[in-house]
Amino acid sequence: MFGRRPGATAQKSPAPRPAGPAPVPVSPEPIAPVFQDGRRAEAPPREIAVPVETARSDDYYRTKSMIFGALIEAIDLTQLARLEPDAAREEIRDIVIEIIGLKNVVMSIAEQEELLDDICNDVLGYGPLEPLLARDDIADVMVNGANRTYIEVGGKIQLTNVRFRDNQQLMNICQRIVSQVGRRVDEASPICDARLPDGSRVNVIAPPLAIDGPALTIRKFKKDKLTLDQLTRFGSISPEGAKILQIIGRVRCNVVVSGGTGSGKTTLLNCLTRYIDDDERVITCEDAAELQLQQPHVVRLETRPPNLEGQGQVTMRDLIKNCLRMRPERIIVGEVRGPEAFDLLQAMNTGHDGSMGTLHANSPRECLARIESMIAMGGFSLPSKTLREMIAGSIDVVVQAARLRDGSRRITHITEVMGMEGDVITTQDLFVYDVVGEDPNGKLIGRHRSTGVGRPRFWERARYYGEDRALAAALDAAEVRVEETA
Repeated sequence: MFGRRPGATAQKSPAPRPAGPAPVPVSPEPIAPVFQDGRRAEAPPREIAVPVETARSDDYYRTKSMIFGALIEAIDLTQLARLEPDAAREEIRDIVIEIIGLKNVVMSIAEQEELLDDICNDVLGYGPLEPLLARDDIADVMVNGANRTYIEVGGKIQLTNVRFRDNQQLMNICQRIVSQVGRRVDEASPICDARLPDGSRVNVIAPPLAIDGPALTIRKFKKDKLTLDQLTRFGSISPEGAKILQIIGRVRCNVVVSGGTGSGKTTLLNCLTRYIDDDERVITCEDAAELQLQQPHVVRLETRPPNLEGQGQVTMRDLIKNCLRMRPERIIVGEVRGPEAFDLLQAMNTGHDGSMGTLHANSPRECLARIESMIAMGGFSLPSKTLREMIAGSIDVVVQAARLRDGSRRITHITEVMGMEGDVITTQDLFVYDVVGEDPNGKLIGRHRSTGVGRPRFWERARYYGEDRALAAALDAAEVRVEETA
């Protein structure tokens, strides 16, 4: 068999000893048995919030540990790495089935299939996280040490029955994830941002900073990319508001998407970028590349942390400065966290209309204040009024997203930046979301309403791009709808 270690054969033994877990050989790669309380990926979310300790017996883990040890002795990891994933999985399954027969392990067909899936995931994938990553209804996976794993489904956090054998096994999984994008996590560098191949965002914080074991957080991306039409069906925005967002994206307004953690900022930014013309050159700058642009002419840039000697770091400011030399038409910044806000404003002000970015803030007004404070923290000794004039002259629209207490996500504000009055930046809301009640199931009832602004500040820009009639129709329809529902 191709993946077998030369000369390795599984020795027959009467039965596995239930006295205690068998020792697991150390493999040359960070591959070690990672344990998961059994649950198929298609199980409904309400069935996974069960106590970790009662999901499987210790005998299962002892059997799995024994079979895994025999598997590591029987296969050649170097040859296995050369196989395609499907072929490697079949190779492992064949060897494990043979080991089960030689070891006289008694288990049902369903238990055997479950064990085969677990071991294949441990060797080739992300161990017990694989079933969670396969589910498209999960938004976040939060691992708090080896024995506690939570997920977010429908905006609500639930405890799962997923567990690892110990913190070392969890750490091996974390190292496997971050190594795929050329990063590392260990005691010397215990904090790491990375991403999965599908773009899902990963954050790892390891001991000694994480006291109770490694903490792994995965912000999953849906396989089917959301559109504004889908957000409208979900109630995140009204049809008229979605039309205005579509026009804002098409007429090259400079947009900042603001919101709290998990409010859907990156999803909304992806939706807005769908309306960028195919002939525009777009350059994205991100800490971990997660944007999913569909245009053919996209250049994706990603920051780089320092190496072991503290050298070689490439910051977000470095990326934005460099992309200005790459003849961009639009610059998309995944998340503005620090002094790179100054460089983004400079780009917006120097002929790169239609640039976009996201940042954390609770309201459009706080969003503008945060941009000012981030620039000040970067060491720029500019007067406050000068900074505010730069902000007012660079940003056209702030789109505010929020996650409500019932778990739903809503676009709560579409706000224009009008300019300066004295030392104050003036804004006007085009659309706002009002919560009007709560149904018996605890779901909030609300509505999007137009504020009655008939001529936004970007009206002339819309006319330049031939979108003024569509903008007027959307604003008129919003006003009629509000009157009908009042």
